Amino acid sequence: MEGLETARFSALVVVGLLVLFYGGTFLISARIGKKEENADGYMTAGNNIGFGISAASMTATWIWASSMYASATSGYTYGISGPIHYGLWGALMILFIYPFGKRIREVAPKAHTLAEVMYARHGRSSQLMLAGSNIVGSLISLMSNFIAGGVLISMLSPFTFTQGVFAVAAGVLLYTLWSGFRASVLTDFVQVVAMLGAVAVIVPFIFFAADFPAAFETGAGRLTPEQGDFFSSTAFMEQGAPYIAAVLAYAIGNQTVAQRLFAVKQDLIKPTFVTATVGYGAMVIGVGMLGVLALYLGYEPTGGDVNNIVPGLAAEYLPPVLLALFFIMIVGALSSTADSDLAALSSIMMADVYGQNVAGKEKANPRTMLLVGRITMVVATAAAVAFASLRLNILDLLVFVGALWGALVFPVLSSFYWDKVSGRAFTTSVLAALAVFLPVRFSWIPVDGVFGIVVDVLSVLGIGVVLGLMVFGFFGARAAKAVGVAAVVVSAPFSLGSLHEYATLCGSLVAYSVSTVVCWALSVRRREGFDFSLVARRTGDFDQGPRAAESPAPDTPEAPEPAGTTTP
Repeated sequence: MEGLETARFSALVVVGLLVLFYGGTFLISARIGKKEENADGYMTAGNNIGFGISAASMTATWIWASSMYASATSGYTYGISGPIHYGLWGALMILFIYPFGKRIREVAPKAHTLAEVMYARHGRSSQLMLAGSNIVGSLISLMSNFIAGGVLISMLSPFTFTQGVFAVAAGVLLYTLWSGFRASVLTDFVQVVAMLGAVAVIVPFIFFAADFPAAFETGAGRLTPEQGDFFSSTAFMEQGAPYIAAVLAYAIGNQTVAQRLFAVKQDLIKPTFVTATVGYGAMVIGVGMLGVLALYLGYEPTGGDVNNIVPGLAAEYLPPVLLALFFIMIVGALSSTADSDLAALSSIMMADVYGQNVAGKEKANPRTMLLVGRITMVVATAAAVAFASLRLNILDLLVFVGALWGALVFPVLSSFYWDKVSGRAFTTSVLAALAVFLPVRFSWIPVDGVFGIVVDVLSVLGIGVVLGLMVFGFFGARAAKAVGVAAVVVSAPFSLGSLHEYATLCGSLVAYSVSTVVCWALSVRRREGFDFSLVARRTGDFDQGPRAAESPAPDTPEAPEPAGTTTP
Protein backbone atom coordinates (compact mmCIF):
# COMPACT_ATOMS: atom_id res chain seq x y z
CA MET A 1 0.00 0.00 0.00
CA GLU A 2 2.15 2.82 -1.24
CA GLY A 3 -0.56 5.38 -0.64
CA LEU A 4 -0.65 4.45 3.00
CA GLU A 5 3.10 4.87 3.37
CA THR A 6 3.14 8.32 1.78
CA ALA A 7 0.10 9.54 3.70
CA ARG A 8 1.42 8.81 7.18
CA PHE A 9 1.91 11.69 9.59
CA SER A 10 5.18 12.36 11.32
CA ALA A 11 5.39 11.70 15.04
CA LEU A 12 5.41 15.46 15.69
CA VAL A 13 2.18 16.01 13.73
CA VAL A 14 0.34 13.19 15.55
CA VAL A 15 1.49 14.44 18.93
CA GLY A 16 0.35 17.93 17.94
CA LEU A 17 -3.11 16.69 16.90
CA LEU A 18 -3.50 14.70 20.13
CA VAL A 19 -2.40 17.66 22.23
CA LEU A 20 -4.79 19.92 20.32
CA PHE A 21 -7.75 17.60 20.83
CA TYR A 22 -7.16 16.38 24.37
CA GLY A 23 -5.72 19.69 25.50
CA GLY A 24 -8.83 21.45 24.26
CA THR A 25 -11.20 19.00 25.93
CA PHE A 26 -9.19 19.26 29.15
CA LEU A 27 -9.51 23.04 29.13
CA ILE A 28 -13.27 22.71 28.65
CA SER A 29 -13.41 20.23 31.53
CA ALA A 30 -11.27 22.50 33.73
CA ARG A 31 -13.62 25.45 33.09
CA ILE A 32 -16.54 23.54 34.59
CA GLY A 33 -14.53 22.04 37.44
CA LYS A 34 -15.60 22.83 40.97
CA LYS A 35 -13.33 23.38 43.94
CA GLU A 36 -15.76 21.43 46.09
CA GLU A 37 -17.03 18.74 43.74
CA ASN A 38 -20.53 17.36 44.24
CA ALA A 39 -20.99 13.57 44.20
CA ASP A 40 -24.43 13.73 42.56
CA GLY A 41 -23.17 16.23 39.97
CA TYR A 42 -20.23 13.92 39.28
CA MET A 43 -22.69 11.10 38.49
CA THR A 44 -25.72 12.76 36.83
CA ALA A 45 -25.07 16.54 36.66
CA GLY A 46 -28.00 17.31 38.93
CA ASN A 47 -30.67 15.67 36.69
CA ASN A 48 -31.02 19.02 34.91
CA ILE A 49 -29.21 18.95 31.54
CA GLY A 50 -30.86 20.86 28.69
CA PHE A 51 -31.83 19.69 25.22
CA GLY A 52 -28.78 20.68 23.13
CA ILE A 53 -26.17 19.22 25.44
CA SER A 54 -28.16 16.06 26.21
CA ALA A 55 -29.03 15.30 22.57
CA ALA A 56 -25.42 15.83 21.49
CA SER A 57 -24.16 13.69 24.36
CA MET A 58 -26.51 10.83 23.55
CA THR A 59 -25.53 10.99 19.89
CA ALA A 60 -21.81 11.10 20.66
CA THR A 61 -22.06 8.27 23.18
CA TRP A 62 -23.90 5.97 20.77
CA ILE A 63 -21.51 6.93 17.94
CA TRP A 64 -18.15 5.52 18.86
CA ALA A 65 -15.14 4.64 16.77
CA SER A 66 -16.15 1.02 17.12
CA SER A 67 -19.53 1.85 15.57
CA MET A 68 -17.80 3.35 12.56
CA TYR A 69 -15.34 0.48 12.20
CA ALA A 70 -18.00 -2.18 12.78
CA SER A 71 -20.41 -0.57 10.31
CA ALA A 72 -17.65 -0.57 7.67
CA THR A 73 -16.86 -4.19 8.53
CA SER A 74 -20.53 -5.03 7.99
CA GLY A 75 -20.49 -3.32 4.58
CA TYR A 76 -17.28 -5.10 3.62
CA THR A 77 -18.68 -8.47 4.71
CA TYR A 78 -22.31 -8.30 3.59
CA GLY A 79 -22.41 -5.68 0.84
CA ILE A 80 -24.58 -2.59 0.58
CA SER A 81 -27.22 -3.84 3.02
CA GLY A 82 -24.63 -4.29 5.79
CA PRO A 83 -24.35 -0.64 6.92
CA ILE A 84 -28.14 -0.29 6.65
CA HIS A 85 -28.64 -3.23 9.00
CA TYR A 86 -26.05 -1.83 11.37
CA GLY A 87 -26.95 1.86 11.35
CA LEU A 88 -30.72 1.76 10.88
CA TRP A 89 -31.45 -0.71 13.66
CA GLY A 90 -28.99 1.00 15.97
CA ALA A 91 -30.71 4.33 15.33
CA LEU A 92 -34.18 2.90 15.94
CA MET A 93 -33.06 1.46 19.25
CA ILE A 94 -32.22 4.98 20.46
CA LEU A 95 -35.78 5.91 19.50
CA PHE A 96 -37.18 2.97 21.47
CA ILE A 97 -35.46 4.21 24.63
CA TYR A 98 -37.60 7.26 25.18
CA PRO A 99 -41.02 5.70 25.99
CA PHE A 100 -39.40 3.34 28.48
CA GLY A 101 -37.22 6.18 29.70
CA LYS A 102 -40.23 8.32 30.55
CA ARG A 103 -41.59 5.54 32.74
CA ILE A 104 -38.21 4.93 34.39
CA ARG A 105 -37.84 8.63 35.28
CA GLU A 106 -41.43 8.73 36.53
CA VAL A 107 -40.68 5.89 38.95
CA ALA A 108 -37.15 7.05 39.92
CA PRO A 109 -36.71 10.75 39.09
CA LYS A 110 -33.46 11.20 41.06
CA ALA A 111 -31.69 7.87 40.57
CA HIS A 112 -28.11 7.56 39.34
CA THR A 113 -28.03 4.02 37.92
CA LEU A 114 -30.54 1.39 36.86
CA ALA A 115 -28.91 -1.00 39.32
CA GLU A 116 -29.67 1.48 42.11
CA VAL A 117 -33.34 1.35 41.10
CA MET A 118 -33.28 -2.46 41.06
CA TYR A 119 -31.98 -2.37 44.64
CA ALA A 120 -34.92 -0.20 45.64
CA ARG A 121 -37.32 -2.42 43.71
CA HIS A 122 -36.01 -5.91 44.53
CA GLY A 123 -32.94 -5.90 46.73
CA ARG A 124 -29.24 -6.57 46.56
CA SER A 125 -29.04 -9.61 44.24
CA SER A 126 -30.76 -7.98 41.25
CA GLN A 127 -28.81 -4.77 41.83
CA LEU A 128 -25.43 -6.49 41.80
CA MET A 129 -26.44 -8.61 38.81
CA LEU A 130 -27.26 -5.54 36.73
CA ALA A 131 -24.26 -3.61 38.05
CA GLY A 132 -21.94 -6.54 37.31
CA SER A 133 -23.18 -6.89 33.74
CA ASN A 134 -22.59 -3.18 33.19
CA ILE A 135 -19.07 -3.37 34.58
CA VAL A 136 -18.29 -6.15 32.09
CA GLY A 137 -20.02 -4.32 29.24
CA SER A 138 -18.38 -0.96 29.91
CA LEU A 139 -14.93 -2.54 30.20
CA ILE A 140 -15.43 -4.28 26.85
CA SER A 141 -16.64 -1.02 25.32
CA LEU A 142 -13.70 0.88 26.78
CA MET A 143 -11.29 -1.77 25.50
CA SER A 144 -12.75 -1.71 21.98
CA ASN A 145 -12.43 2.08 21.80
CA PHE A 146 -8.82 1.89 22.89
CA ILE A 147 -8.28 -0.78 20.20
CA ALA A 148 -9.76 1.60 17.62
CA GLY A 149 -7.45 4.39 18.79
CA GLY A 150 -4.40 2.15 18.74
CA VAL A 151 -5.18 0.96 15.21
CA LEU A 152 -5.67 4.53 13.98
CA ILE A 153 -2.44 5.88 15.45
CA SER A 154 -0.35 2.87 14.39
CA MET A 155 -1.58 3.14 10.80
CA LEU A 156 -1.14 6.88 10.40
CA SER A 157 2.07 7.49 12.34
CA PRO A 158 5.40 5.92 13.32
CA PHE A 159 3.96 4.99 16.72
CA THR A 160 3.06 1.41 17.54
CA PHE A 161 -0.41 0.06 18.36
CA THR A 162 0.46 -0.16 22.06
CA GLN A 163 1.75 3.41 22.14
CA GLY A 164 -1.45 4.56 20.45
CA VAL A 165 -3.59 2.77 23.04
CA PHE A 166 -1.68 4.41 25.88
CA ALA A 167 -1.97 7.86 24.28
CA VAL A 168 -5.75 7.62 23.85
CA ALA A 169 -6.27 6.15 27.31
CA ALA A 170 -4.23 8.90 28.96
CA GLY A 171 -6.00 11.64 27.00
CA VAL A 172 -9.51 10.43 27.88
CA LEU A 173 -8.62 9.94 31.54
CA LEU A 174 -7.03 13.40 31.67
CA TYR A 175 -10.21 15.36 31.00
CA THR A 176 -12.77 12.97 32.55
CA LEU A 177 -11.13 12.28 35.90
CA TRP A 178 -11.83 15.57 37.66
CA SER A 179 -15.41 16.45 36.70
CA GLY A 180 -16.78 13.02 35.78
CA PHE A 181 -20.11 12.94 33.97
CA ARG A 182 -20.32 16.72 33.60
CA ALA A 183 -17.04 16.71 31.69
CA SER A 184 -18.29 13.86 29.53
CA VAL A 185 -21.53 15.53 28.42
CA LEU A 186 -20.04 18.97 27.82
CA THR A 187 -17.14 17.71 25.72
CA ASP A 188 -19.57 15.43 23.86
CA PHE A 189 -21.27 18.52 22.43
CA VAL A 190 -18.05 19.81 20.90
CA GLN A 191 -17.05 16.35 19.71
CA VAL A 192 -20.34 15.53 17.96
CA VAL A 193 -20.37 18.83 16.07
CA ALA A 194 -16.85 18.12 14.84
CA MET A 195 -17.73 14.52 13.92
CA LEU A 196 -20.84 15.40 11.93
CA GLY A 197 -18.97 18.06 9.99
CA ALA A 198 -16.07 15.71 9.28
CA VAL A 199 -18.30 12.90 8.00
CA ALA A 200 -20.14 15.28 5.68
CA VAL A 201 -16.83 16.18 4.03
CA ILE A 202 -14.67 13.06 4.32
CA VAL A 203 -16.97 10.26 3.15
CA PRO A 204 -17.97 11.93 -0.16
CA PHE A 205 -14.34 12.91 -0.79
CA ILE A 206 -13.10 9.31 -0.42
CA PHE A 207 -15.87 8.04 -2.71
CA PHE A 208 -14.99 10.43 -5.51
CA ALA A 209 -11.23 10.00 -4.99
CA ALA A 210 -11.77 6.25 -5.47
CA ASP A 211 -13.46 6.95 -8.84
CA PHE A 212 -17.09 6.68 -7.77
CA PRO A 213 -19.43 5.68 -9.43
CA ALA A 214 -17.22 3.87 -11.96
CA ALA A 215 -15.70 1.76 -9.18
CA PHE A 216 -19.12 0.26 -8.47
CA GLU A 217 -19.53 -0.75 -12.09
CA THR A 218 -16.08 -2.27 -12.54
CA GLY A 219 -16.06 -3.93 -9.12
CA ALA A 220 -19.49 -5.54 -9.22
CA GLY A 221 -17.96 -8.82 -10.34
CA ARG A 222 -16.06 -9.13 -7.05
CA LEU A 223 -19.28 -9.52 -5.07
CA THR A 224 -20.99 -12.79 -4.25
CA PRO A 225 -24.72 -12.99 -5.12
CA GLU A 226 -25.58 -12.43 -1.44
CA GLN A 227 -23.32 -9.36 -1.18
CA GLY A 228 -24.89 -7.87 -4.29
CA ASP A 229 -28.44 -8.41 -3.04
CA PHE A 230 -29.83 -5.52 -1.02
CA PHE A 231 -32.37 -7.90 0.53
CA SER A 232 -29.78 -10.56 1.31
CA SER A 233 -31.10 -13.18 3.72
CA THR A 234 -27.54 -13.91 4.84
CA ALA A 235 -26.97 -10.27 5.77
CA PHE A 236 -30.23 -10.15 7.69
CA MET A 237 -29.77 -13.44 9.56
CA GLU A 238 -26.10 -12.94 10.40
CA GLN A 239 -26.02 -9.16 10.90
CA GLY A 240 -29.42 -7.47 10.90
CA ALA A 241 -31.46 -9.77 13.11
CA PRO A 242 -28.77 -10.33 15.78
CA TYR A 243 -28.15 -6.62 15.89
CA ILE A 244 -31.84 -5.79 16.33
CA ALA A 245 -31.86 -8.01 19.41
CA ALA A 246 -28.47 -6.82 20.65
CA VAL A 247 -29.05 -3.07 20.46
CA LEU A 248 -32.44 -3.30 22.19
CA ALA A 249 -30.57 -4.89 25.07
CA TYR A 250 -27.94 -2.15 24.87
CA ALA A 251 -30.65 0.48 25.08
CA ILE A 252 -32.19 -0.98 28.22
CA GLY A 253 -29.21 -2.44 30.04
CA ASN A 254 -26.39 -0.01 29.28
CA GLN A 255 -25.47 2.39 32.10
CA THR A 256 -24.03 4.98 29.69
CA VAL A 257 -27.54 5.34 28.21
CA ALA A 258 -29.25 5.22 31.60
CA GLN A 259 -26.92 7.89 32.95
CA ARG A 260 -28.03 10.32 30.24
CA LEU A 261 -31.63 9.34 30.82
CA PHE A 262 -31.31 10.28 34.49
CA ALA A 263 -29.35 13.46 33.72
CA VAL A 264 -31.61 15.16 31.14
CA LYS A 265 -34.54 17.29 32.26
CA GLN A 266 -37.54 15.01 32.54
CA ASP A 267 -39.67 16.90 30.00
CA LEU A 268 -36.87 16.76 27.39
CA ILE A 269 -36.50 12.98 27.19
CA LYS A 270 -38.44 12.58 23.93
CA PRO A 271 -36.77 15.34 21.83
CA THR A 272 -33.36 14.29 23.14
CA PHE A 273 -33.62 10.70 21.97
CA VAL A 274 -35.45 11.48 18.72
CA THR A 275 -32.66 13.91 17.73
CA ALA A 276 -29.97 11.39 18.67
CA THR A 277 -31.72 8.79 16.49
CA VAL A 278 -31.34 10.92 13.37
CA GLY A 279 -27.75 11.94 14.12
CA TYR A 280 -26.58 8.42 14.80
CA GLY A 281 -28.22 6.89 11.73
CA ALA A 282 -26.85 9.48 9.31
CA MET A 283 -23.27 9.28 10.54
CA VAL A 284 -22.89 5.54 11.05
CA ILE A 285 -24.55 4.51 7.79
CA GLY A 286 -22.44 7.07 5.94
CA VAL A 287 -19.15 5.80 7.34
CA GLY A 288 -20.28 2.19 6.87
CA MET A 289 -20.55 2.78 3.14
CA LEU A 290 -16.76 3.03 3.09
CA GLY A 291 -16.76 -0.71 3.78
CA VAL A 292 -19.00 -1.24 0.77
CA LEU A 293 -16.62 0.86 -1.33
CA ALA A 294 -13.68 -1.24 -0.12
CA LEU A 295 -15.55 -4.39 -1.16
CA TYR A 296 -16.13 -3.09 -4.69
CA LEU A 297 -12.52 -1.94 -4.95
CA GLY A 298 -11.20 -5.33 -3.92
CA TYR A 299 -9.39 -3.59 -1.07
CA GLU A 300 -7.39 -5.81 1.26
CA PRO A 301 -7.22 -4.39 4.81
CA THR A 302 -3.77 -4.15 6.32
CA GLY A 303 -2.76 -7.38 8.01
CA GLY A 304 -6.10 -8.91 7.06
CA ASP A 305 -7.68 -7.06 10.03
CA VAL A 306 -11.11 -5.66 9.10
CA ASN A 307 -10.74 -3.03 11.85
CA ASN A 308 -8.20 -1.39 9.50
CA ILE A 309 -10.62 -0.75 6.62
CA VAL A 310 -11.69 2.80 7.53
CA PRO A 311 -8.27 4.19 8.54
CA GLY A 312 -6.67 2.39 5.59
CA LEU A 313 -9.01 3.97 3.03
CA ALA A 314 -8.58 7.37 4.65
CA ALA A 315 -4.80 7.07 4.50
CA GLU A 316 -4.90 6.03 0.86
CA TYR A 317 -7.32 8.59 -0.53
CA LEU A 318 -7.33 11.69 1.69
CA PRO A 319 -4.92 14.62 1.34
CA PRO A 320 -3.03 15.60 4.52
CA VAL A 321 -5.49 18.28 5.67
CA LEU A 322 -8.53 16.02 5.38
CA LEU A 323 -6.55 13.13 6.84
CA ALA A 324 -5.91 15.29 9.90
CA LEU A 325 -9.65 16.05 10.06
CA PHE A 326 -10.37 12.32 9.79
CA PHE A 327 -7.91 11.64 12.60
CA ILE A 328 -9.68 14.13 14.87
CA MET A 329 -13.07 12.67 13.90
CA ILE A 330 -12.13 9.13 14.93
CA VAL A 331 -10.36 10.26 18.07
CA GLY A 332 -13.44 12.32 18.98
CA ALA A 333 -15.77 9.40 18.32
CA LEU A 334 -13.84 6.93 20.45
CA SER A 335 -13.20 9.48 23.20
CA SER A 336 -16.84 10.47 23.52
CA THR A 337 -17.79 6.87 24.26
CA ALA A 338 -14.72 6.04 26.33
CA ASP A 339 -15.37 8.95 28.68
CA SER A 340 -19.00 7.79 28.96
CA ASP A 341 -17.82 4.31 29.93
CA LEU A 342 -15.53 5.77 32.59
CA ALA A 343 -18.36 7.91 33.96
CA ALA A 344 -20.69 4.90 33.97
CA LEU A 345 -18.20 2.68 35.77
CA SER A 346 -17.48 5.35 38.37
CA SER A 347 -21.22 5.85 39.01
CA ILE A 348 -21.75 2.13 39.52
CA MET A 349 -18.92 1.89 42.01
CA MET A 350 -19.99 5.10 43.76
CA ALA A 351 -23.73 4.51 44.02
CA ASP A 352 -24.17 0.73 43.86
CA VAL A 353 -21.04 -0.64 45.49
CA TYR A 354 -19.97 1.99 48.02
CA GLY A 355 -23.16 4.04 48.38
CA GLN A 356 -25.57 1.20 49.04
CA ASN A 357 -23.61 -1.95 49.81
CA VAL A 358 -20.57 -0.72 51.75
CA ALA A 359 -21.55 2.43 53.63
CA GLY A 360 -25.31 2.39 53.15
CA LYS A 361 -27.38 5.18 51.61
CA GLU A 362 -27.91 7.12 54.83
CA LYS A 363 -24.23 6.91 55.92
CA ALA A 364 -22.45 7.35 52.58
CA ASN A 365 -19.87 10.14 52.62
CA PRO A 366 -19.99 12.20 49.37
CA ARG A 367 -16.24 12.94 49.56
CA THR A 368 -15.44 9.26 49.87
CA MET A 369 -17.78 8.59 46.95
CA LEU A 370 -15.82 11.01 44.78
CA LEU A 371 -12.56 9.29 45.72
CA VAL A 372 -14.09 5.91 44.87
CA GLY A 373 -15.27 7.26 41.50
CA ARG A 374 -11.87 8.64 40.54
CA ILE A 375 -9.99 5.53 41.64
CA THR A 376 -12.45 3.48 39.57
CA MET A 377 -11.65 5.52 36.46
CA VAL A 378 -7.91 4.95 36.88
CA VAL A 379 -8.26 1.21 37.52
CA ALA A 380 -10.74 0.75 34.65
CA THR A 381 -8.45 2.58 32.24
CA ALA A 382 -5.52 0.37 33.22
CA ALA A 383 -7.59 -2.80 32.83
CA ALA A 384 -8.95 -1.76 29.41
CA VAL A 385 -5.43 -0.93 28.19
CA ALA A 386 -4.27 -4.39 29.24
CA PHE A 387 -7.20 -6.13 27.52
CA ALA A 388 -6.79 -4.01 24.36
CA SER A 389 -3.58 -5.89 23.58
CA LEU A 390 -5.77 -8.87 22.63
CA ARG A 391 -7.08 -6.92 19.59
CA LEU A 392 -10.38 -8.80 19.43
CA ASN A 393 -12.92 -8.30 16.63
CA ILE A 394 -15.01 -5.26 17.52
CA LEU A 395 -18.19 -6.38 15.76
CA ASP A 396 -18.16 -9.72 17.59
CA LEU A 397 -17.68 -7.94 20.90
CA LEU A 398 -20.64 -5.63 20.30
CA VAL A 399 -23.03 -8.43 19.39
CA PHE A 400 -21.85 -10.63 22.28
CA VAL A 401 -22.38 -7.95 24.93
CA GLY A 402 -25.78 -7.07 23.49
CA ALA A 403 -26.85 -10.72 23.60
CA LEU A 404 -25.58 -11.01 27.15
CA TRP A 405 -27.72 -8.05 28.19
CA GLY A 406 -30.71 -9.64 26.42
CA ALA A 407 -31.16 -11.82 29.49
CA LEU A 408 -31.89 -8.67 31.51
CA VAL A 409 -34.27 -6.78 29.25
CA PHE A 410 -37.64 -8.28 30.22
CA PRO A 411 -36.87 -8.60 33.95
CA VAL A 412 -35.69 -4.98 34.08
CA LEU A 413 -38.58 -3.50 32.08
CA SER A 414 -41.26 -5.57 33.77
CA SER A 415 -39.94 -4.35 37.13
CA PHE A 416 -41.01 -0.81 36.17
CA TYR A 417 -44.49 -1.76 34.96
CA TRP A 418 -45.66 -4.92 36.73
CA ASP A 419 -46.03 -4.86 40.51
CA LYS A 420 -45.98 -8.67 40.82
CA VAL A 421 -42.32 -9.13 39.75
CA SER A 422 -40.19 -10.16 42.74
CA GLY A 423 -36.47 -10.21 43.38
CA ARG A 424 -36.52 -14.00 43.19
CA ALA A 425 -38.21 -13.91 39.78
CA PHE A 426 -35.70 -11.35 38.52
CA THR A 427 -32.60 -13.22 39.66
CA THR A 428 -33.79 -16.69 38.69
CA SER A 429 -34.89 -15.62 35.22
CA VAL A 430 -31.58 -13.91 34.42
CA LEU A 431 -29.49 -16.84 35.64
CA ALA A 432 -31.65 -19.31 33.69
CA ALA A 433 -31.31 -17.22 30.53
CA LEU A 434 -27.53 -17.07 30.87
CA ALA A 435 -27.37 -20.82 31.47
CA VAL A 436 -29.06 -21.40 28.10
CA PHE A 437 -27.48 -18.49 26.21
CA LEU A 438 -23.84 -19.46 26.74
CA PRO A 439 -24.03 -23.07 25.43
CA VAL A 440 -26.08 -21.94 22.41
CA ARG A 441 -23.92 -18.93 21.58
CA PHE A 442 -20.63 -20.83 21.76
CA SER A 443 -21.96 -24.19 20.48
CA TRP A 444 -20.90 -26.02 23.62
CA ILE A 445 -23.68 -28.55 22.98
CA PRO A 446 -24.44 -29.93 19.50
CA VAL A 447 -27.66 -28.41 18.22
CA ASP A 448 -28.65 -31.40 16.13
CA GLY A 449 -31.74 -33.43 16.90
CA VAL A 450 -33.98 -32.69 19.88
CA PHE A 451 -31.80 -29.93 21.34
CA GLY A 452 -31.83 -28.11 18.01
CA ILE A 453 -35.63 -28.16 17.97
CA VAL A 454 -35.71 -26.84 21.54
CA VAL A 455 -33.38 -24.00 20.55
CA ASP A 456 -35.56 -23.22 17.54
CA VAL A 457 -38.72 -23.09 19.67
CA LEU A 458 -37.08 -20.81 22.23
CA SER A 459 -35.70 -18.61 19.45
CA VAL A 460 -39.14 -18.24 17.86
CA LEU A 461 -40.52 -17.21 21.23
CA GLY A 462 -37.64 -14.75 21.46
CA ILE A 463 -38.73 -13.16 18.18
CA GLY A 464 -42.15 -12.54 19.68
CA VAL A 465 -40.62 -11.10 22.85
CA VAL A 466 -38.32 -8.68 21.01
CA LEU A 467 -41.01 -7.34 18.68
CA GLY A 468 -43.56 -7.27 21.49
CA LEU A 469 -41.29 -5.18 23.70
CA MET A 470 -40.63 -2.74 20.88
CA VAL A 471 -44.36 -2.23 20.38
CA PHE A 472 -45.13 -2.11 24.11
CA GLY A 473 -43.17 1.07 24.72
CA PHE A 474 -45.23 3.04 22.20
CA PHE A 475 -48.64 1.35 22.09
CA GLY A 476 -49.10 -0.52 25.36
CA ALA A 477 -49.58 -4.11 26.52
CA ARG A 478 -52.54 -5.10 24.32
CA ALA A 479 -50.81 -4.16 21.05
CA ALA A 480 -47.56 -5.72 22.26
CA LYS A 481 -49.24 -9.07 22.99
CA ALA A 482 -50.94 -9.06 19.59
CA VAL A 483 -47.71 -8.30 17.73
CA GLY A 484 -45.73 -10.81 19.80
CA VAL A 485 -48.16 -13.64 19.13
CA ALA A 486 -48.39 -12.74 15.44
CA ALA A 487 -44.60 -12.71 15.15
CA VAL A 488 -44.37 -16.20 16.66
CA VAL A 489 -47.09 -17.58 14.39
CA VAL A 490 -45.66 -16.03 11.22
CA SER A 491 -42.01 -16.91 11.89
CA ALA A 492 -42.49 -20.46 13.19
CA PRO A 493 -43.01 -22.19 9.81
CA PHE A 494 -39.84 -20.60 8.41
CA SER A 495 -37.71 -20.94 11.52
CA LEU A 496 -38.38 -24.30 13.14
CA GLY A 497 -35.79 -26.76 11.95
CA SER A 498 -33.28 -24.23 10.65
CA LEU A 499 -32.92 -21.24 12.98
CA HIS A 500 -30.44 -23.07 15.24
CA GLU A 501 -27.88 -22.90 12.44
CA TYR A 502 -27.36 -19.20 13.26
CA ALA A 503 -25.65 -19.37 16.66
CA THR A 504 -25.24 -15.61 17.12
CA LEU A 505 -28.90 -14.87 16.44
CA CYS A 506 -30.19 -17.82 18.46
CA GLY A 507 -28.03 -16.89 21.42
CA SER A 508 -29.70 -13.48 21.61
CA LEU A 509 -33.21 -14.81 21.09
CA VAL A 510 -33.03 -17.60 23.67
CA ALA A 511 -31.71 -15.10 26.23
CA TYR A 512 -34.85 -13.02 25.69
CA SER A 513 -37.29 -15.91 25.65
CA VAL A 514 -35.98 -17.86 28.64
CA SER A 515 -35.74 -14.79 30.88
CA THR A 516 -39.26 -13.73 29.86
CA VAL A 517 -40.88 -17.13 30.40
CA VAL A 518 -39.21 -17.76 33.76
CA CYS A 519 -39.84 -14.22 35.06
CA TRP A 520 -43.49 -14.41 34.05
CA ALA A 521 -44.00 -17.91 35.50
CA LEU A 522 -42.55 -16.92 38.89
CA SER A 523 -44.55 -13.68 39.05
CA VAL A 524 -47.99 -14.33 37.61
CA ARG A 525 -49.43 -16.16 40.64
CA ARG A 526 -47.92 -13.82 43.20
CA ARG A 527 -50.59 -12.16 45.32
CA GLU A 528 -48.80 -9.23 46.92
CA GLY A 529 -47.84 -6.29 44.77
CA PHE A 530 -45.22 -3.56 45.01
CA ASP A 531 -45.84 0.12 45.72
CA PHE A 532 -43.82 1.93 43.02
CA SER A 533 -43.82 5.17 45.03
CA LEU A 534 -41.26 3.54 47.34
CA VAL A 535 -38.61 3.62 44.60
CA ALA A 536 -38.43 7.42 44.55
CA ARG A 537 -38.08 7.48 48.35
CA ARG A 538 -35.34 4.85 48.34
CA THR A 539 -33.27 6.55 45.63
CA GLY A 540 -32.07 10.12 45.27
CA ASP A 541 -29.27 12.52 46.12
CA PHE A 542 -26.33 11.46 48.26
CA ASP A 543 -25.16 15.04 48.92
CA GLN A 544 -28.12 15.96 51.11
CA GLY A 545 -26.38 14.39 54.09
CA PRO A 546 -27.67 11.64 56.41
CA ARG A 547 -31.39 11.05 56.09
CA ALA A 548 -33.86 8.98 57.99
CA ALA A 549 -34.53 5.68 56.32
CA GLU A 550 -38.00 6.28 54.94
CA SER A 551 -38.29 2.67 53.93
CA PRO A 552 -35.67 -0.05 54.12
CA ALA A 553 -34.58 -2.01 51.08
CA PRO A 554 -36.83 -4.89 50.07
CA ASP A 555 -34.38 -7.63 50.96
CA THR A 556 -34.23 -6.61 54.62
CA PRO A 557 -36.57 -8.42 57.03
CA GLU A 558 -38.32 -5.25 58.21
CA ALA A 559 -39.42 -4.22 54.71
CA PRO A 560 -42.35 -6.29 53.45
CA GLU A 561 -43.51 -5.23 50.01
CA PRO A 562 -46.81 -3.35 50.42
CA ALA A 563 -49.73 -3.99 48.18
CA GLY A 564 -49.99 -1.94 45.04
CA THR A 565 -51.74 -1.89 41.74
CA THR A 566 -50.43 -3.30 38.53
CA THR A 567 -49.38 -0.59 36.13
CA PRO A 568 -50.89 -1.21 32.69
